[in-house]
This record gives sequence, structure tokens and C-alpha cells, in this order.
Amino acid sequence: MEVESRHIFKEYWDIFVGFSALPLAVIFHLQGFSLLATLFAAIGIGALAVTISEIAEILAERFGEPFGSLILTFSAVLVEILILFMVVLEAKTHPEVVETVKNGIIATVIVDLNALLGIAVFVGGLSFKEQVHNEDTSASYTTILFVAAAMLLVPTTISMHSDAKALFNASLIIAALLAIYYFFIFRFQTDTHVHFFKFKKRSRVKKYIRDDEEDDDYYFDKKSNAFNIGFLVFLLVLIGILSEIFANDGVGVFKNFGLTAGFVGILIAFVTVAPELFTAIRAAKNDEMQRVVNIAMGASTVSILLTVPALIFLSLLVGVDLTLDFTPLQVGALILTILLVWKTTEDGETNYLEGLSHLMLFLSYAVIAIFY
Repeated sequence: MEVESRHIFKEYWDIFVGFSALPLAVIFHLQGFSLLATLFAAIGIGALAVTISEIAEILAERFGEPFGSLILTFSAVLVEILILFMVVLEAKTHPEVVETVKNGIIATVIVDLNALLGIAVFVGGLSFKEQVHNEDTSASYTTILFVAAAMLLVPTTISMHSDAKALFNASLIIAALLAIYYFFIFRFQTDTHVHFFKFKKRSRVKKYIRDDEEDDDYYFDKKSNAFNIGFLVFLLVLIGILSEIFANDGVGVFKNFGLTAGFVGILIAFVTVAPELFTAIRAAKNDEMQRVVNIAMGASTVSILLTVPALIFLSLLVGVDLTLDFTPLQVGALILTILLVWKTTEDGETNYLEGLSHLMLFLSYAVIAIFY
């Protein structure tokens, strides 16, 4: 019985932790213990996001590529949008937290392309001399990311020479253009150029199976697609509740600790990216670099092209003026990151030195974000 209990906890620890952290976060929030409420809300979000990632992986396997990676990235981006939108709501009483939202947007892309991709490539490179992927995938994504970064430069440039109204209007236009751009990219990925995002070469190791051995008892493996999708929606509702607590109590906590908006943005990014990170590391260790590239670069693309328009639209609904005037540090770090990703992936091969280079760039950015 004890062994069975340990097995169940090991298999479903994320659900146990997530559903335990939720009531604790609510209780501490109601009692006014902001630090504990923020801590348990973050733990709950992270744990339930792992559950979402596990279910998304099951759906991804069933649907195959490129839809599999799209499911993984969309599930993570929805969590990101929920957290950042709750921070946007706090801007109604604390206008300064708008900067945290902007930092969160940029930090998520930088974490995806440097921390997530860097760790996965580094770990995979230690197991295999070189790992390969479809270079058409990275070529397509780097083109998209370069254009998206250039589009984000437009409101930033306008903010230097025009008034607030011009900046706001420019931000709305760019947000709409980003959404339109993604509509065509989605069709490109799933219809006209599906082969650009697949890789047919067989892995050099046995396909990854949960806990390294066959396990037919995992609850969600036995459930239908409709049930799993419904449970994903339920988990997103719970994450929405936790995100509201995290944003509401976190504003004061972060201010009391003297944390910069840049550092808080990185913390938010890691909460949303953590499940993808675990998935990417497993894929790299299984010599599935194509999955790693699809997740890291796909998530970054969706973070800009969908998260930005979604937050702009939702901000309009709640009466918060969210504009896209990013700092030179944010835009510069974004462009440097995209350049490094391009050099890392352009030949369709990766090694651990390239992964380490991404990690060094991320850590350098983190140092600036902490003290800037």
C-alpha cells in the first residue's frame, strides 16, 4: 500500500501540489498574508501548468506534428495571457505595474529562446555529439521573429517623437497587424507548408515514455480528447483564480522587496515556461531536437503575435492604456536573442556549446534586469 501511494504521488504530484496550493493561497489572501498568498499562488500556477503540459503532451502525441507542438505552445501561452492580464487589472490602481506587463512579454520570449532552448540544447548536446532538426523550421521562425521584433520597434520609435495619443493609436495598429500576421502563419504551419515543421529522421534512442517505462495507468492517457480538452479548460480557470491572487498580492510584495519590473517579468516568464522547459529537456534527451525547436521558437512566436494583441484588446475592455513602447534594453535583448537563435539553428544542427551560449546571454540579461 505504501509503495502504491508513493507511485501515485510520483505520477500525480503536480495535481496534488496544485490542488493543495489553491486553497492555501485563497486562505492567506483572505487573511491578508500577502507574501504567503503570493508564494502559494505561484506554486499552484506552476504545478497546474505542469498538469496542463502533461495533458497537452498526450494530445500532441495523438494529433502529431505540427499540431502537437501547437497544442503545447497554445496551452503555455494561455497561462501567460492569464497571468499578465491579471497584472493588467492591477494597473487600474497601481499604474506602474504596466511596466511589469511589458517586461513579462519580452522576458517570456527571451526565456523561451535562451533559457529553455539553451538548457535543452546543452543537455541534448551532452548526450549526443550533435543533434539535428529541419532547418526549414528554424528559418521560417527566425524570419517571423525578426519581422515581429521590427514591428514592436514601431511604437517604441513613435514614443520618442510623438504624444501619448499617437503612441496609443500606433500600439493598437501594430497589435492588429500582429494578429493578422499570425493568421497567415498558422495557415502556413498547418496547411500549405506543414512539411517545414516536421522531421522524419528516426531518433537514435528509444522514444520517451513517462518514467522511462511503459505506463498504461496514467489517468489522462485513458481519457478521450474531449475529456482532456475539457479538463484543460477547468485547469485554466483555476490558474486564472491563482493568477488574480498572485497579481493582487504580488504587487505589494515585489514592491516591498524592492524587486525591479524587469526581474519580476523574468519570474512571471519562468512560471509560465516551466512546463515547456521540462518537455523540451525530455525531448532533447530523447534526441528529438525537432520537438525542442518547435516548442521554443513556436512559443516565442505565439507569445509576440498572440499575447500582445490579446493583452492590448483585453486592456481596452477593462479601461487600461497598455502601449507597446519597450525600452532600448528590452528591444536590444530581443534582437540579440533572435540573432543568436538564427546562428544556432540555421544549419539544422546543434551542440552543447551553442546551448551554453544561449544560457550565458540569458544570465547576462537577467543581471541587467535585476539591477537596471
